[in-house]
Amino acid sequence: MTACAIEPSADPGNSGAPRAGCSITAAGAYGARLARSGQDGDSWYPERWTLDGPEPYAVPLPGNQPEEAGTEVQPMGDGRVLVHRVAAGRHVFALLYPTGPGTGELPLGAVENPPDGAGLRLLPPAPGGDRAYALAAGPRSTVLWEVAGGAFGPERVVEIPGRCSGGVWLDRAGRMLAVDRETGGRTKAVVLDLERGGEVSPLLQIAADSDDRLLLADPDSGLVLIGSDAPSPGRERLGWGVLGSTLPVRFPECLRMPDCVVTPFAIQPGQVLTPERCAVALRVDGAFGSWVGVWRPAERQVRHLPAPEGWLTGAGLWTPDGELRLPCSTPQSPCGVARLAVPDAGDTGTRATVEDPEGPADAEDAEDAEDAEGPGNAEESAPDESGGPGGTDPSTRASTPARPCPVPLQQAPLARLVTK
Repeated sequence: MTACAIEPSADPGNSGAPRAGCSITAAGAYGARLARSGQDGDSWYPERWTLDGPEPYAVPLPGNQPEEAGTEVQPMGDGRVLVHRVAAGRHVFALLYPTGPGTGELPLGAVENPPDGAGLRLLPPAPGGDRAYALAAGPRSTVLWEVAGGAFGPERVVEIPGRCSGGVWLDRAGRMLAVDRETGGRTKAVVLDLERGGEVSPLLQIAADSDDRLLLADPDSGLVLIGSDAPSPGRERLGWGVLGSTLPVRFPECLRMPDCVVTPFAIQPGQVLTPERCAVALRVDGAFGSWVGVWRPAERQVRHLPAPEGWLTGAGLWTPDGELRLPCSTPQSPCGVARLAVPDAGDTGTRATVEDPEGPADAEDAEDAEDAEGPGNAEESAPDESGGPGGTDPSTRASTPARPCPVPLQQAPLARLVTK
């Protein structure tokens, strides 16, 4: 891996998380990105990738004029590409599709830029692929818009008190949407029930004075990845839990990488009864570039893998049998997918269809995962600065069962909807 300092571009509406180089539908059939064009590569056009065939292939979808670098694109389930442009103080939406040698464009309408300067960004592709949503986050409230799939263009779904960021789908029906809401100086994940007009209910609170965000979720197993400063006040840690479980959120020491930005971007689907065996793909950004981390809750270490050449950084998906697929683009292969077969715990081999340059060393053996329970018990179960548990006698903690109330992830009616 070439040594080079990086500054990953961040999505200001998504809690500063690095932008992914490609958007992929929930079913994994299509991807979309902005590609560079022109002799100097200084202009942009949308490009659709087909990922579910024998070989991936890309279809360029240039419009009548080049796109701006900040234009958002998102693939739909039928192969069309949603494009979000900003022009003259309006957020304009359209669907692009190939028409022989040209590009067809179906205008969907526009949303006026709010007077309070609220930004608007697309949420991750919705399950089903026939609808798309966007968040317009203002200083005091946030509006959820359905920008594609409605009968009359962009439709206002609900206005939520507080400034919202993030966006994670919790089920395969596209009904339950989790967002991170900031109110009173604290951020907590809440869930919106779109079949009830966007009804809001609490989802995650580890401690009353902690910032708790939901980063990623798998509807099959209920596994969720969480960012919270509950175990280390003022410093966000990466943790995991299971929707519908009575166990507390855990913060493995192996996921603590102080000099890197760690962003989970894909969870292995299909592991209905064994969430602890789900493979999680991590984007790791450090001083020497970006690479891939693979971790399972049942394991006590992160496997660090060199990023394949041309990786559309931060984009990828798992197959149910544990193959990680990463979209890549190089001058020699403009549309390709690197396939990494990452074995389960106990198998030390890793098979890849891409050449593996020298990458970062494997992480050292991690310590036991730490717990952070609900309000009133977070302080005693959080680790101290040395990494060990603080404030509780070990024998007392070992003999005391986990208290069922209050329980993180149990403050919303999700168990019957998204877990087995």
